[in-house]
Amino acid sequence: MRVFKTFALAAAASLGLSALSPAQAAVDRSLCVFDIIGANGDVFNVMKDLKTQAAGWGVNLTLKPYTDEKIAAEDLKAGQCDGAVLTGLRVRQFNSFSGSMEAIGAIPTYEELKTVMQVMASDSPKITEKMRTGNYTMGGMIPMGAAYLFVKDKSIDTVGELSGKSISVMEYDPAQAEMAAKVGMSPVLSDITNFAGRFNNNSVDICFAPVVAYSALELYKGMQPDGGIVRYTLGMLTTQIVLRADRFPEGFDQKSRKFMYGQFDRAMNVIHNAENEVDKKWWIDIPHDDKLRYDEMLREARMEMTEDGIYNKDLISLLKKVRCRYEPSRAECTL
Repeated sequence: MRVFKTFALAAAASLGLSALSPAQAAVDRSLCVFDIIGANGDVFNVMKDLKTQAAGWGVNLTLKPYTDEKIAAEDLKAGQCDGAVLTGLRVRQFNSFSGSMEAIGAIPTYEELKTVMQVMASDSPKITEKMRTGNYTMGGMIPMGAAYLFVKDKSIDTVGELSGKSISVMEYDPAQAEMAAKVGMSPVLSDITNFAGRFNNNSVDICFAPVVAYSALELYKGMQPDGGIVRYTLGMLTTQIVLRADRFPEGFDQKSRKFMYGQFDRAMNVIHNAENEVDKKWWIDIPHDDKLRYDEMLREARMEMTEDGIYNKDLISLLKKVRCRYEPSRAECTL
């Protein structure tokens, strides 16, 4: 115990924090962590390091692994967790600003994603204000990777060929179902625990997932023999931390956001390793003109869904500024 205390004080000192006085004794708090692999997953491992840092910020975190994200979210609402680690899609119910990171087609590259995450981790008063909604405050995020269409038929490489196909969509994300219907697909409501199984057992023609799911959820089984992965980024998926603000010391959320941004490169190593596991034969490249058509279609969809209140207007505006900074020639940047 003495060794751990010495380590915690040293960690605090390295971060420029003063040691905790007896009057500031550390508090015990719980963090319910969704990781589809459980306590052996990459997300859970990152949270172990957050736990170490949190000791220097006055909080003894108990990590509880969950393989069912819905239960983790419900336990957070019920007060069974002081904080929870969830996918960005599930976060939107707690904070629409941070929960709109997954807006369809809004972040085309990892370079742009890093810039956005840097802004989201800043201590800018404007950003800090948006990170809290009611008693929920955001504790940061890490990337899960670009999401692509996994298809059973390689000939599906244009928007027109999507029509009439079935696709698994997350039941708690109306944006996915709306987008699918817009191009004539039949959305099949699913969740993170069963969407891959439906694709692999031929219940749906298409699924929407990051490349890390290729190996972890064995999506290569569903693509055999004639399928593939359409190489077009439909969205950037994230894992995010939601905290009950009244359960943590003042400023804990900002320290956590900064720490999590520092894990960006670590998370990207996992993503790149997953991409390298994909056999090159599975990738489906689409013509440049089709990509431009996808860009415009998704832009129109984002605008509609923002007006409908699905996406947060302020974050959508920020994401557009970042896109136009990196690619000023985009059609939307001249509008």
